[in-house]
Amino acid sequence: MIYDKKYYFDTFKVGNEDLENLIAIAMGKGGSYADLFFENSVYSDLMLRDGKVASGGFHIDYGVGIRTLCGEKTGYAYSESTQPAAMRAAAASASAIGEGRIRTSDSIAAENGYVPRLYKGKPNPAADRYPILNDWQKEQPQELAKTLYKLEDKLREKDSRIVKIMAVLSWQNSDILMYNSFAELKYETRPMGTLAVSVILSDGKNIVNSHASRSFRMGAEMLSDSLVDSLASEALKNMDDKFLAGRPKGGKMPVVMGAGASGILLHEAMGHAFEADFIRKGQSVFNDMLGRKICSDDITIVDDGTIRGGRGSLNFDDEGVPAQRTVMVENGVLTSFLHDRISARALGVQPTGNGRRESFRYAPIPRMRATYMESGSSNATDIIGSVKKGIYVDEFSNGQVKIGEGDFTFYVKSGYLIENGRLTMPVKDINIIGNGPRALGQIKAVGNDAIVDDGAWTCGKEQSVPVSCGIPTVLVDGLTVGGE
Repeated sequence: MIYDKKYYFDTFKVGNEDLENLIAIAMGKGGSYADLFFENSVYSDLMLRDGKVASGGFHIDYGVGIRTLCGEKTGYAYSESTQPAAMRAAAASASAIGEGRIRTSDSIAAENGYVPRLYKGKPNPAADRYPILNDWQKEQPQELAKTLYKLEDKLREKDSRIVKIMAVLSWQNSDILMYNSFAELKYETRPMGTLAVSVILSDGKNIVNSHASRSFRMGAEMLSDSLVDSLASEALKNMDDKFLAGRPKGGKMPVVMGAGASGILLHEAMGHAFEADFIRKGQSVFNDMLGRKICSDDITIVDDGTIRGGRGSLNFDDEGVPAQRTVMVENGVLTSFLHDRISARALGVQPTGNGRRESFRYAPIPRMRATYMESGSSNATDIIGSVKKGIYVDEFSNGQVKIGEGDFTFYVKSGYLIENGRLTMPVKDINIIGNGPRALGQIKAVGNDAIVDDGAWTCGKEQSVPVSCGIPTVLVDGLTVGGE
């Protein structure tokens, strides 16, 4: 949502002159670029436990982060107050990085650099990817709680084996104001709503746990009967099979990853290696591979900040660069990395709108938004049918990844043994082990059924940010399956 500029100036108690003065202080000791990031985030949640909505929370995060760049060095300071003296002190602290240095043109702020002077005017409301139709802050808690009770009723209606339900509805609005030494002014309000549920079921002998969530950059209009029904259905999906699941024999074998939530492996094990801070530092396996073929012609991988209402979407990133749809791999060829302003300047390209931060307390770094593989040419049934013996996985959890190199171990939350082209025994308590970039080259078939999952995914690379992920059905040849 993009309100009038006055709304944001009033929220942070600043005006144009204040912003200009803070930039001047931040650059006063030789800095060559500076920016300001104001944030006012209001968080709330309600929790249903033991059949009652009996608890909730409320939190406000308010302040400004000030960054000064001086060559390869970064000075950063923040203030939890926007009183003039507090902000000036933070700006002076950030400026110290340039102490004694004569300002030169080898920085992000160079007139002839690779980052142009973008968008000095106000944001374009027509490009708003998350208009708020029903403001969370204007909704009554007792009305919001009805969604949690509807969800509980729907779950119990679907399965009598449920012994415990815990559901959480959380929401936030984040007012953002940005200004930098290019005189670029940006402002917007970012909404986020999340509905999540955890269920425990018992058949008298075995206990099964399940979890499902939905998260969108939307106002309270996201709460609907269809949302409740789809979330309940996902939480109880294939529940009979989960009670029957066993642990298969392990070894190296083909793995078919189901469409949608399996995209978390793409995000964690492969996507981080495309983030340009790792490229700039020489820590990614994809260093020096731009323009080279790295996988099958059938593979195109995108990081997209433009999906309307998507959890990972942005109107512009946390450096004020407009979000875009960035194609990282096109028909098997590595075409782009994910850049913030610093990495873009260092590598001589335009930023891709991937400069993100957890809050005003952190400097931005290159981060993913909605990362997914596009549909290929194969049918999912045919992909499974081509496997003589392997594993089908439709949901991963608890992954561990060595960022940069891409070595990973992921726990299989839900899956099946594949025997002679058919899904047979449900499986549990197994790990999938491999190397992400190597696995990318081992993909032998890509389905025509790509799904971007709307779960409450959060990426924790030094800082936590909301993201989305997705994938079509894919066949990866020769991953290690940890079983019996």
